[in-house]
Amino acid sequence: MKKYSSLAEIQSLISKKQLHLSALLDYYFKQIEANKHLNAFNEVFFYSANDQAALIQKKIDNGTAGKLAGMVIGIKDNILYKDHATTASSKMLEGFISPYSSTVVERLLQEDAIIIGRLNCDEFAMGGSNETSYYGPVRNAADTERVSGGSSGGSAVAVQADLCLAALGTDTGGSVRQPAAFCGCIGLKPTYGRISRYGVISYASSFDQVGTLTSSISDAALLLEVLAGADEHDSTVSTLAVPAYTDQINADEPKRIAVLKETLESEALDPEIKTSLLNAIEEFKAQGHTIEYVSFDLLDYLVPAYYVLTAAEASSNLSRYDGVHYGYRNTSALSLNDLYKKSRAEGFGEEVKKRILLGTFVLSAGYYDAYYQKAQQVRRLIRDKIEKLFLDFDVILLPVAPTPPFKIGENMNDPLVMYMADIFTVLASLTGIPAISIPLGNNSEGLPLSVQLMAKHFDENTLLSMSNSFLNLTTAQVYL
Repeated sequence: MKKYSSLAEIQSLISKKQLHLSALLDYYFKQIEANKHLNAFNEVFFYSANDQAALIQKKIDNGTAGKLAGMVIGIKDNILYKDHATTASSKMLEGFISPYSSTVVERLLQEDAIIIGRLNCDEFAMGGSNETSYYGPVRNAADTERVSGGSSGGSAVAVQADLCLAALGTDTGGSVRQPAAFCGCIGLKPTYGRISRYGVISYASSFDQVGTLTSSISDAALLLEVLAGADEHDSTVSTLAVPAYTDQINADEPKRIAVLKETLESEALDPEIKTSLLNAIEEFKAQGHTIEYVSFDLLDYLVPAYYVLTAAEASSNLSRYDGVHYGYRNTSALSLNDLYKKSRAEGFGEEVKKRILLGTFVLSAGYYDAYYQKAQQVRRLIRDKIEKLFLDFDVILLPVAPTPPFKIGENMNDPLVMYMADIFTVLASLTGIPAISIPLGNNSEGLPLSVQLMAKHFDENTLLSMSNSFLNLTTAQVYL
């Protein structure tokens, strides 16, 4: 059985009686087994997925199936699915069974998607390489000695290696877009508040956003259409009407594109990535879009502001994991204080502890004004500058990551290098705007390359239609 690139292809075969859901699911189970060494899945839902497939096949035969019938999808291991384990890839939540489903899972099930398993990720979504997971690193299918990207590394590799058709991830500072770039698939981070966060384990609540990883723009558009919209369980979700994204992905009106010149001039940018981006810019020009290089002088403030704010929010969100309410509990503690200390010290990994400590520090008396409040002011400046930029432009173009996927273990001992890898993705996270990573072929070592597009708030339509047109009309498959 060949790799399927879109749900439309699968549904066409099903309608012609050339494919049965049980056979499709069996194919993906075999793919997962054959690629166990990639470590993409923390758990495969054999029984519930088979039960779903049987039920949905009956609906298909009766003509009552939902929009996602035939889609086999994996979910990041920080998204709750009732009666299934959810651990956020942490020892702290080992053995935790979700008592309810997240809104995004409920909406997938309502439209008859098959959830095949939970996918490995950086612990509590804190990391950019999927090396902080309690279950070990996820390996890149293009080169198993290299990282998958993070924190949604399992989600990206599952799509890359054809272990499922699509996957859900979460994007706090680039955690959907960067692994998508490292694995050569499409990663969409919608506008903050476009998709409900109810039932998603929190890292930094004013940044976290559920996103999608797919092989086609049509699937990204369809998933967004299904997942987006108001939710009574999440007050941060927008009540704006959800457009028919799938009907608008073929729009090809010329757009005004701003290229942030400091990002292309950055000394950290890999030369082959720069070449591929310049070639992609020429391709956009050839497709009728207007390109203009603009200055963005706040680039150096993005990463510091992002890490101060997210660490502060993480220290608050993760305070609930204390060995008392739920989660890992030390059994040798002699006092309540001792229980807290030992449970948290043993239950959390080093990266999570580092961010909790940093967040507690910047929120503490005497440092709140100097760090946290200052970072909030910088965030406001960045948002104002971006909104001003969108008065003249429709889209912003920049790299996804400064380098191709690096080797496992290469950057783990240098937090500064690891954190600075987020320099091009945190812009959309700080400002809440939508962004997408689309593939640009491979470099000379066969490693995936990508370009990132950003649009104004709730303008996912522009990102999807531009990306669709670009991928359909591109003449060169390798941008070097």
